Amino acid sequence: MIEVRDLSKWFRGADGGRVAAVDGLRFTVRPGEVFGLLGPNGAGKTTTLRMLCTVLKPTGGTATVAGFDVVEQPSEVRRHVGFLSANTGVYDRMTAREMVEYYGRLNQIPPEVLGPRLEELFDTLQMTGFRDVPGGKMSTGMKQKVSIARALVNDPPVLIFDEPTAGLDVLVQRAVLDSIKQLRGRGKTIVFSTHIMREVEKLCDRVAIMARGRIVACGTPDDLRQMYNEPDLEELFFRLVS
Repeated sequence: MIEVRDLSKWFRGADGGRVAAVDGLRFTVRPGEVFGLLGPNGAGKTTTLRMLCTVLKPTGGTATVAGFDVVEQPSEVRRHVGFLSANTGVYDRMTAREMVEYYGRLNQIPPEVLGPRLEELFDTLQMTGFRDVPGGKMSTGMKQKVSIARALVNDPPVLIFDEPTAGLDVLVQRAVLDSIKQLRGRGKTIVFSTHIMREVEKLCDRVAIMARGRIVACGTPDDLRQMYNEPDLEELFFRLVS
């Protein structure tokens, strides 16, 4: 479902030289898989995900999402991807329903399809109680649910989550993770970026550990434990990224 080959992104440093944010990544994500990108801040996770979503153009290499090239076919990639980050980007003056409906219209969903789709999402995510609440009066948890609904409104086969639980309290974190589990159960292909080991062990089928713009290890959590003879995934992570 996702193929990444030698993907790189360079930026111009303060001294005028090139700085590699992402350096020659290679990985695949299979249909229906939850693939984790695990790494400390600055490892290149967000830059990688932004290239997969076509927000950033790669400096080198290639990536395809659902069979579409992120550089040559960006509009098709965007039609097949839902993106969610910790930054909810919820508008203060729009209600939950207005925001999700707006993104549905942007995705050119016909009105006769969009109405039932909104009802389904609001029921599944337990949003009915605040569907008419404006963004400026929502709690952080409500805003994150709106963001999830917005990412799902066009029912994309691929979902990309960039540290979606960052800054949330424990109860809201659990609600977000439960929503992702439900999506996995529906066969969605999910790329999940985090630096929280507990989330990796609960959600991910495979995980790539990133450090300094590169993947330093990749496999199932059990495979990585056996490969490095380290039963504690957190200790393994610190060994690989330090």
